[in-house]
This record gives sequence, structure tokens and C-alpha cells, in this order.
Amino acid sequence: MTSADILSPRLPSPLEEVADDRFARQGVRLLLKRDDLIHPELIGNKWRKLVPNVEAAAGRPLLTFGGAYSNHLRATAAAGRLLGFPTVGVVRGEELAARPLNPSLARCAADGMRLHFVDRSTYRRKTEPEVLAGLARAVGAEDAYVVPEGGSNAAAVRGCRALGEELRGRADLVAIACGTGGTLAGLAAGLGAGQRALGVPVLRGGFLAAETERLQTVAFGGRRGDWSLDERFHFGGYARTTPGLDDFARDFEDRHGVGVERLYVAKLLYGLVELATEGALRRGTRVAAVITA
Repeated sequence: MTSADILSPRLPSPLEEVADDRFARQGVRLLLKRDDLIHPELIGNKWRKLVPNVEAAAGRPLLTFGGAYSNHLRATAAAGRLLGFPTVGVVRGEELAARPLNPSLARCAADGMRLHFVDRSTYRRKTEPEVLAGLARAVGAEDAYVVPEGGSNAAAVRGCRALGEELRGRADLVAIACGTGGTLAGLAAGLGAGQRALGVPVLRGGFLAAETERLQTVAFGGRRGDWSLDERFHFGGYARTTPGLDDFARDFEDRHGVGVERLYVAKLLYGLVELATEGALRRGTRVAAVITA
């Protein structure tokens, strides 16, 4: 029995059309790809990205990285508890070690993850072989299987290709909020002819196009699918929100009865409403928004 079988995911995740006048006025149909319903603890792209890595680890501890509010760390810790393997989380911010754990990190600890806090300079160098080896030694996990920050590597990208395959023929444009680019890289590769993917980065910096292409290259040997990015809707960067974004998210929840996670999903949906209002989506377009959290 595989890890995926034990976790009992709900796949394919539901695709639900919602009536929203902001899209209807432009002749556009809005569908929600409910990846948030895949699994109660490993939701959305976290399930799709983690399971291939868990299987590749073959029972070894998983060592991974994230910030103080990392959904990826929380999902990795939950997977370790559910499947019975050790997890180690290297957390950005040495100063956090002396503070009470926030709810996200407390959940990781409760699920059995060993947390190791490092200064930001070391964290930025975490992919350098000698730094990575030192971190593994520091936590006694020299034999660990290493998963990068956000979970995006070749195995994760190939796992996310199934998301695109589930949407073949069911939407013209598939949009997703992006952190590290791994889900977009896999999604775009799985879509069919005539479909395109749109990534809405939640971080500033303009680095994600090159990173997404790099991930497709390591996973598939080169660029795959028709995809692009719209960099306008990060609202100041990762973990940043504004009162206006909160108001938008609450309004969407009231309209459609769907919870809207603020750091990723709200920015995606806000961006799609803006694109519809601008007339950037041609009439008759079926837009699928991937709800990842």
C-alpha cells in the first residue's frame, strides 16, 4: 500500500461553478477547483507535492525548510504524524527560538516535528552543500531526505502534473497563486492543447518566471505548456495583506460560502476579478481558479 492510499485523498478534487456577476457581466464563467478538499490536513498543492517526496524518502526522516508561518512545514509535520516517519523543520529566524511558538509552529511541534531555528544569513545559504550538510549534522539527521522550501522539486512538479490532467477540457484558463512555482510548473505541463495556465505570485521580486522554467526543466527536460505570470497582486509580498484585501475576501466568502485563505487564495481571486473587470478575459472564457488552501 502506498502513502497515497494510506492518506485516502479525495481525487480528483471537485470542480464547482459559481455565479459571480463580476465575471458574468463580461461573459466569463468562474469555476473553483477545490484542491482544499483533497485531505483535511494535507490540503491542496501540499498533498500533491509532498506525497511523491514521501514515497521517494522510503521511510527516512524528512528535513525541510520554512518561515514561521509556513504551510509547507505544517503539512510536512502532519504527513510525518499520519505516516509514522520523523520530520525536521529548519525555520528562518534564530530569534524565534527564545519566543513562544506561534500557532503554526506549535502545530508542527505537536505533530512531532523537530524545529531547528537558524539565522537569516545561514538560511539564505541553505542550498549550498556544505551549509546543508552542517544543518543536517546539527539536528542529527545526516540520513534525512531533503525537501526544499515550499516543497518544490522535480518529484513535486511531476506530482502536480495530475492537477492539470484533471482539468483537461474543463477550462480555458487555469489560474493559481504561486509561492515557489512548483505547482504552476506541474499544472501547466498537465493541461491539454488550447488551455493555458496563469500564475499569480504572492511574493515580490520578479524571480518566479525563471524559477518555474527551471523546475520544468529538471522535471521534464524543458519548458512545458502555455503559462504566464501576472505579478501585480502580491499586496506587498509574502504574508502581507491589506484591509482592502480582507474586505474583498470577506465579500467573496459571503457571496459564495467558500472560505478564502488570505495569503494565497485571496490574492488569486482578487487578481481574477481585476482581470475580468479590465476586460482582459475574452467572452466565453471558462476560468478555473485553483483553491489551494
